[in-house]
Amino acid sequence: MKIQLFNTGIILTLASILLSCSKPETTPIPQADPYSTKQSSQPVEPAPAPPIASTVSVEEGLKLIEGMDCLTCHKTDSKLIGPSYQEVAAKYTEADIDRLAQKIIEGGKGNWGDIPMAPHNGLSKDNAKLMVKYILSLKK
Repeated sequence: MKIQLFNTGIILTLASILLSCSKPETTPIPQADPYSTKQSSQPVEPAPAPPIASTVSVEEGLKLIEGMDCLTCHKTDSKLIGPSYQEVAAKYTEADIDRLAQKIIEGGKGNWGDIPMAPHNGLSKDNAKLMVKYILSLKK
């Protein structure tokens, strides 16, 4: 009988340990009061707008130019067949990004002489804009 009571005691002790370990956490998690009239002591300043030609887009634009036929006619700092990228950067501003991107896609002639620039029809407008942003970043 002593062994049976001893075994029953062990079983009850183990059961109580298991039950106490499996209880869910009952401490409430603090919640913000959405109806609170208390305002923050410091106003939140909006983040400054990133520059148009961020480092990432400039690097992407350079990679796109290097992967296409652009360097056949253009150099960074001197005229080849077409104007140098620095000449283009000196002539245009960031306000011209859309127009220049479209010019890269459609090609054309007349702005820099009689030799036409070949169209790049398969180029997306976004990628052409990245290329223009790189070129404009070369402004002295």
